[in-house]
Amino acid sequence: MAKPDSFMSNPNKNNRRRSGKKNRPSGSKSPRRGGPGRTSGGRGGGFKGRREPPVREKREPLEAIRMEGVFDTVIPEIQHALRREHYEMPTPVQAQAIPPQVAGDDLFGSAQTGTGKTAAFTIPLLQEVSSYRKRPDSGCPRALILAPTRELAAQIGESIATYGRFLHVSHTVIFGGVGQRPQELALDRGVDIVVATPGRLLDLMGQGHVDLSQVETFILDEADRMLDMGFIPDIEKVIARLPEDRRNGFFSATVPKAVEELAGKILVNPVQVKIDPEKPTVDKIDQRVLYVDRAKKDDLLIDMIRRRKIKRAIVFVKMKYRASRVCDRLGHAGISSEPIHGNKSQAARTRALEQFKKGKVKVLVATDIAARGIDVDDITDVFNYDLPVEAETYVHRIGRTARAGAEGHAWTFCSKDDVDLLRDVERFIKRPILDETDHEYHRESFLNMVRNFKTSRRKEAQKRNKTKKPKRWALKKKPRSIRELSGGGGERNS
Repeated sequence: MAKPDSFMSNPNKNNRRRSGKKNRPSGSKSPRRGGPGRTSGGRGGGFKGRREPPVREKREPLEAIRMEGVFDTVIPEIQHALRREHYEMPTPVQAQAIPPQVAGDDLFGSAQTGTGKTAAFTIPLLQEVSSYRKRPDSGCPRALILAPTRELAAQIGESIATYGRFLHVSHTVIFGGVGQRPQELALDRGVDIVVATPGRLLDLMGQGHVDLSQVETFILDEADRMLDMGFIPDIEKVIARLPEDRRNGFFSATVPKAVEELAGKILVNPVQVKIDPEKPTVDKIDQRVLYVDRAKKDDLLIDMIRRRKIKRAIVFVKMKYRASRVCDRLGHAGISSEPIHGNKSQAARTRALEQFKKGKVKVLVATDIAARGIDVDDITDVFNYDLPVEAETYVHRIGRTARAGAEGHAWTFCSKDDVDLLRDVERFIKRPILDETDHEYHRESFLNMVRNFKTSRRKEAQKRNKTKKPKRWALKKKPRSIRELSGGGGERNS
């Protein structure tokens, strides 16, 4: 971990916060442990002296647990939640990113989705927010996380709920494309953490439902994707409404110049963490894509399991409710299955996993987050009932088969809505997935959508190659013969 010079050289930041961790100005947030508390003039206001521990409801004693690495340094409530999710060892980005954030430093993280990045910033954020005793004011969150898409925002919200399940920390997720009234009510009640997309956040700010003056931690996720989607002007509007005295987290898979300039406007003396993306290792897995109407996915799944006489498989879906619904359909067809998702109790999930390992259950239907603790050999088939939003997740999914040299198969169901996600996966693994058309639910039109896209890209590439300027050596005249160069050759006049 290092402090990047490009983010430290801005002279306009000398008058900003944190020239040192001591002697904060009146009204700034207090240190996280044991330091002087807020004065009456602070944004939270009303406390002097040492901060008192947060008041929490009496709960059953947490089980004695032993975590490894940086997980052993977080508070017991978060440790307990991590153990419930089968987290034992931190990923590289978590090991490097959690300590500086807990210490109060700004962080610049270069890491792909799928590396454990979300936990790397939500865990220290939850630990920080849980130390605040005073409830948040109406419409005044203490922490703000910006994400480029509603799918990613919802995923971050689920992670906060998972890791903070034993904490009294409130959060809400706001994004466009859905009704605004429930989001307004959640904000009016007061929440500690807001996860938002830029557009809907600015709408709610303009309507007076959100006041960012009390934000103490700001996290920007997938900044490069924000740039691609044209959100940088919106982000700058949000930054202008944030208080100067805050902690910042900034995450981006790539760092083009525009992203670096944006980071320079947000971060103050950040610690830099860079994690190289995992290389896809999927060559030994037989991968096939099946084009099918969304309404026929259940029928196709049942037909595949019966026809191939599958004994042990995992079916991946996006949503929790869909996992339960698919299991119901499989059960009606006489196929033993169990769902594993965040709404299931730990006892139910453990029981389902044990039955799966013993062969009493043929199929596990799981969401990506809930499937993290599954470590079972002899899984012959993986079904992507829903394609993942992030292409790298595809590699993690199918990597659960073909272990220890065994044969493995990955089947991806592609409906009309999944075509773009399939293209993203093929670009990431740098190879096309073979088409499987030998089934009664095949939709040729969906296959043509994918093939036409590939053909158009190939034609565009060929057109670019034809219009390229010829190289300089091709423009030169043909060299003269040796006879011409030596003065020999043609007839001479006498």
